[in-house]
Amino acid sequence: MQFISPKTDFAFKKIFGSSESTDILISFLNALVYEGRSQIQDLEIIDPYTGGNTPDLKDSYLDVKAVLADGTTVIIEMQVLNVAAFEKRVVYNLAKTYANQLKSGQGYSYLRPVIALTIADFKRFKNTEKIITKFSFQEDEEGFKYRDRELAMIFVELPKFKKKLEELKNLTEKWLFFMKEAPSLELIPPVLGEIPEVEKALTIANRANLSVKEREDLEKREMFIEDQRGSILLALQEGEEKGREKGREEGRLKLLQLIFRILGKLGTLSPQNREAIDRLSLSNLEELGEISLDFSSLEELSNWLSDRN
Repeated sequence: MQFISPKTDFAFKKIFGSSESTDILISFLNALVYEGRSQIQDLEIIDPYTGGNTPDLKDSYLDVKAVLADGTTVIIEMQVLNVAAFEKRVVYNLAKTYANQLKSGQGYSYLRPVIALTIADFKRFKNTEKIITKFSFQEDEEGFKYRDRELAMIFVELPKFKKKLEELKNLTEKWLFFMKEAPSLELIPPVLGEIPEVEKALTIANRANLSVKEREDLEKREMFIEDQRGSILLALQEGEEKGREKGREEGRLKLLQLIFRILGKLGTLSPQNREAIDRLSLSNLEELGEISLDFSSLEELSNWLSDRN
């Protein structure tokens, strides 16, 4: 057997976000959000993945969204690279999801808690060896909560997980091992197969079970992301290496051209947005260069630009 990496956004959504994946996602969230307790009994996956709606290359990085039985919304992202403004993006999507619950005329009492779960394939918090870290509003000195879990951020740092297959003991460790090591497996080991939801996830991740179109789309997705990110890094490096005003300006122009090419996939840029991008400082332009891959609409670009003018 050959298993695809669940770290790819396409693969992650296929495994955890399809209409048949409710039991998998429940087990996964219980493991990572609730320390393996059976806290979640039911949920609804929003905009589930189906074989006929493979995401376009320009689609958002946001991978899976679900509403629990108690009304709590969970947004789950698989993040491979530690890009600029990553922390702000997590907060932005958490706040946006919370605010967008209200329909016109509804009062604040209709708001329900939101949890942002981010699985990172890099070390984010260097001052702790904890694999799973959780953040919520609390008072600075005495540490009491503003509202328990009204808004919560949970980060999972996969590189900090070091256990081998024979060392796995609980549900959390088995899901962490699946996320980190699935592509290295040649079969479904008994220690993982004894968890029906993990076994089912591995079956979905079996490359042999993908359709021809899904394999092609997966390869295109991986190549697109790596090519675009590689181009952005190259443009930045060229500006840094030259180290002169002329070199920085050349790097800026190359970066501008690349950004306009990426954003052009979302549609035709308005003259106002083009002018706003031209006026950006180099640091903001570098930030836009990396975050532009994650925009799914020109409206998101406009909102981002308005925050910096």
